[in-house]
Amino acid sequence: MSQNLDADHLKQWIGNTEFIEETIAAEPLHRMGAMLDRAPKVIDIGEPVPPLWHWAYFLTPIRACELGRDGHAARGDFMPPVPLPRRMWAGGRFTFGKALKVGDHARKQSKVRDVIVKQGRSGRLCFVEVEHCIFVEGELRISEIHNIVYRDAKTTSEKDAQPPAAPLDAQWSREVIPNSTLLFRYSALTFNGHRIHYDLDFCRNEEGYPGLVFHGPLTATLLLELALEKNPGRQISTYEFRAISPLFDNALFTLSGRMQDDHASMWAINADGRLAMKSKADFTD
Repeated sequence: MSQNLDADHLKQWIGNTEFIEETIAAEPLHRMGAMLDRAPKVIDIGEPVPPLWHWAYFLTPIRACELGRDGHAARGDFMPPVPLPRRMWAGGRFTFGKALKVGDHARKQSKVRDVIVKQGRSGRLCFVEVEHCIFVEGELRISEIHNIVYRDAKTTSEKDAQPPAAPLDAQWSREVIPNSTLLFRYSALTFNGHRIHYDLDFCRNEEGYPGLVFHGPLTATLLLELALEKNPGRQISTYEFRAISPLFDNALFTLSGRMQDDHASMWAINADGRLAMKSKADFTD
């Protein structure tokens, strides 16, 4: 792309803030559970929202005419108008307080915290950091730092860097066989219009991917779900993840992890044994 990447202009969006209020309903939890293949259960008022399932709430109903070419909301309103075509969810950090519960009337505050422009080996990069805080009656329940990276269009000669080899010291592992139906259901559940998750022609022809891109936050959720399963009855206090390389709908991958005291280290491994995502969590009894 030939558009100027003006860091000073983009930094004017730092401090930009928006608010969404919502009463936490049971139905998104039923849908998320079905998407994750959990057995159905009765969900009553007071049912806690599992960690990371809050992504099924506080969804902004962007009109079709307000979408960009990639299916995301056009930039320049809340988010800075970064003139780079490819965007990815690079990672996130979370602090969990008292659980969000069905029946709570919650308020989500989102703020642009930072904008950083860099020159990478494969072209220009722009990192945007957004803070999301969810409150119930003024009490902070979830704090989230969301990191987004924007990149130049991929050239025909560009080759992706080889991801590092994955660790070999896992205490638990689980294989995942992805498919386009799973990606569609997660996109629908989170009202995510990003075309890299459902439009194969767009993935191949516009962004240079070999298949549909598996959602980064879904990978992070699957890693945490497995860690929670291996630590029954324990509560999570903090969690963070960082995307290393993309996963796709046409190749299996593996979730792995290990515990050391109250800390869990987890990672996702692609079909070639390479690292796709790293994450870690702190547990309390």
